[in-house]
Amino acid sequence: MKINTFDIDGVINFDQYDGLYPGYNDIIITGRSVEESFDTLKMLRAKGIRNQVYFNPLPFSKKTRKSSGIHKGKTLKMLIDSGFEHGIHFEDDEIQIEEILKIVKFVNIVHIKSNLVEKENVKRTFK
Repeated sequence: MKINTFDIDGVINFDQYDGLYPGYNDIIITGRSVEESFDTLKMLRAKGIRNQVYFNPLPFSKKTRKSSGIHKGKTLKMLIDSGFEHGIHFEDDEIQIEEILKIVKFVNIVHIKSNLVEKENVKRTFK
């Protein structure tokens, strides 16, 4: 069975709207910093999403769209190299897509385009 991977902001979550939901075995690879994990997991759980999440290891103040794309590319490569049969990565950020493709040349990416989510470094809290 192929495993799909999902970004959060602009794919699963559109601030005021729900987006795409991962399947049971799918994996979430987010550009959100590990410092944001508490609120992020709280938000995902409230949506009924309990998938494994790989957070950007950089501190919030140091992460960029480019570094988030590099994190996602490295994580995808690690998963594929460890035997995961990858299907599709769902991503909304063209800069991150570019960085992912520099690391993992042959990966299927579905680009979700919208103007509903700020792409720059924004701290999102969940109430």
